[in-house]
Amino acid sequence: MSGAIAAKWLNEVTWDDQGLVPVIAQEASSGTVLMFAWMNREALALTAESGEAVYWSRSRRKLWHKGEESGHVQKVVEIRMDCDNDVILLKVEQLGGIACHTGRHSCFFQRHLAEGQWEAVDPVLKDPKDIYK
Repeated sequence: MSGAIAAKWLNEVTWDDQGLVPVIAQEASSGTVLMFAWMNREALALTAESGEAVYWSRSRRKLWHKGEESGHVQKVVEIRMDCDNDVILLKVEQLGGIACHTGRHSCFFQRHLAEGQWEAVDPVLKDPKDIYK
């Protein structure tokens, strides 16, 4: 892909004042929302180029190739952008079946109860101590 073509599609994204765009990772096969993260321009370009999700870690202030420590890589099936050009949706194949650092399939494992509490409703598939050494 030539530089001009690459720049054009990246320029169409509405980046926030920190040069980031919010990203939703959705399991392509089931439609389950796996996680929410951020990308900068380089992360989105690398994701499109490599076919694997690369995010920007705001806490570590660096690029984060999903699965670099855990092995739970996200293979990108499709990249979409919303109607305002300010949110990216990645449809992914989640290798290993675990997207969350807690060892669960999805980061969205807590459900609000009528009593004003949160309850974990999805099981831990693998102990994080066994994932991150």
